[in-house]
Amino acid sequence: MVAGSPLICEVPPDMFSDILLGLLCVALVVVALAVGAFVVYKIRRDRREADRRARQAAAPKDPFADFDTDVLRGDPRALKAGDILDTHGETLTVRGSLRLKEGGYHWSEHLIDTGGGVKRWLSVEEDPDLELVLWTEVSGAPAPGGRELQYDGKTFHLEESGRADYVSEATTGLQPRGDVRYHDYRASDDTRLSYEDFGTGRHEAAIGLVIRREEITIYPQSP
Repeated sequence: MVAGSPLICEVPPDMFSDILLGLLCVALVVVALAVGAFVVYKIRRDRREADRRARQAAAPKDPFADFDTDVLRGDPRALKAGDILDTHGETLTVRGSLRLKEGGYHWSEHLIDTGGGVKRWLSVEEDPDLELVLWTEVSGAPAPGGRELQYDGKTFHLEESGRADYVSEATTGLQPRGDVRYHDYRASDDTRLSYEDFGTGRHEAAIGLVIRREEITIYPQSP
């Protein structure tokens, strides 16, 4: 070796081949383990999904439930802010929702807007059948509380009154949480008259039009 020259370590060809072979074996083992883990995960996931579907298939179902309409026209129970709906010749967007609860009873009220200054509320509840009511605020209605009220040439009879807690989603003009006191009236032609007080001491009155399931189409938007 010449003085001052670098020391060069030469690897015999056989040893170099052994090293490459060893690395290749390690890589194959890692790949095999990864593939095996994925296969196990997929099998377990598919099994859980199959179990879930089996439970759903075995669960009792309402023979009068209209699942086909929900698929074709959208499910009103799943309405949320941002969704679009068509009803009675108008296209409206859900700006926000109230999720209400009284005891074990739940229902929703959605603030819907044409974008042209027309705002309404759509209530969605099951008692036990699905009921959809389109609400328009009115003025000049008599104060609530009596068993019978006269308004707009119709006689309304008190159906129920009470207090419910609510959670507000997106834009509703209300606090994130609170409670509401209400009085609900109904006329002989099924027109509704409702009063709500959201803690202000002032009752907001609205006339309600019951709409049939086939009169509304919902276009869900991505969250």
